[in-house]
This record gives sequence, structure tokens and C-alpha cells, in this order.
Amino acid sequence: MPDFDNLPAVPMVPAPWQLKGQGYILAIRLPDAFLDNESFLPDNLHPSRRGGTGYVMFVDYSQSDAGPYYELLYIPGSLSFGKKRHLSISKIYVSSWDSVVNGRENWGIPKEYCDFQVRYGANGVDEVRLVRDGQVIVELAFKPRLFRLPFDGRLIPARLRTLAQQFKGREFVYIPTAKGHVKPASLVHSRIDPRYFPDVSQGKVMACVKVIDFDMTFPVATVRYLD
Repeated sequence: MPDFDNLPAVPMVPAPWQLKGQGYILAIRLPDAFLDNESFLPDNLHPSRRGGTGYVMFVDYSQSDAGPYYELLYIPGSLSFGKKRHLSISKIYVSSWDSVVNGRENWGIPKEYCDFQVRYGANGVDEVRLVRDGQVIVELAFKPRLFRLPFDGRLIPARLRTLAQQFKGREFVYIPTAKGHVKPASLVHSRIDPRYFPDVSQGKVMACVKVIDFDMTFPVATVRYLD
């Protein structure tokens, strides 16, 4: 189980954050049995999960208020938070302790530390590996296409961009914004140890894009204390 208490001391960097970088977004249609047995969700939220699509994001933040870092996350669909439903991150790894500590404190995101090995452009393929205790736990390889299109996330309704987390007795709700360019892409290889990250290779990739030169804002979250 992840250790959410014994963390190193790092400089605290309160929200909002401005971030720049690139990455990939995957929308994956997954079997009901896979989604219903999601093992990384908190027990109290698990029964409320809805939707047949999971989302995986790999992000290379070249700039952030806490310095550069890599990130791999999974969103299993929407969950009930009070009277509303929001998307929520159930599993996430990042490559810096500054991001781990500040991500938990600012937005309740259950970040864990992991080593990343990232290589761009070898034979036109971008490769991502996550290594923990000397063991490769995730391998992903993406192939982007050449043409690109502009995007502005502010054009997406806020309810579809809203994320929520429950973490250590608090509930966090926040709405990131981003703009940049996207390229169509494909996932050409995946190998995942399901003990550490949801093995989404069991599903069918419905969409895959590479996001380039993005400019993102992570705002101050709305926080309430749980009973």
C-alpha cells in the first residue's frame, strides 16, 4: 500500500500553479468486470463509480511551480461527491517529491513517487517506462502523427473538466484549464504490472492524442472537511 504519511520535507508551493509541457491522453473502453473491480479506489467511493471508459494520461511537465516532473495517472470514470458526480484520479505516479507532497496538500491528489525513463522520437515512437525498486512496472509506447490542431480546454463545459478527490478527511474540487495543440496518435505497445497500475491493456483504445506545447493552470481547490 502507498505510504501517505512518511514524506520528505519539501518547499510548500500553494495553488494556483502554471504548468507547461507535453503528453498523451488515452480514452479506453474497459470491461465492466475490470471497472467494477478497480482496486485503487477508496472503499467509500468505489460503489458510486459509473461509466465504461477509463482515462490514462502521461504528462511531461517541462515547467511548473514545483519544477519539472513526469506524471502518469488513471481516471476510472465518475464518482459521487455529495450530490454531484465528478471525474477522479485513483492512481498516479510522479517523478519528484515536490510534486508528491504539494499535489496531495493542494488538491488531495494521491500522488506517489516513481522513477521514469522517457525517450522521444526513437523510430518515430515515444517510449515511457516507470521503474520502482529496480523493477519496470509500466511500459507504454506511443506513435504520434505529423499534423496538429489547436485546442482550448476552456471551450469544454466546466462540469466535464471538474475533478474531485477525497484525501485524509478532506474533499477537494478543482477545474484545471489548458490550451495548446494536439496530434492524433496511437498506443503501439503496453505492458503493465496490475499490482501497481490498472492494466488497461485489457480494454480497447477509443482515442489517443498527443498534447504538445500546452499551457495549463491548476487553480485553488474548493475544500471541505468530511464528517
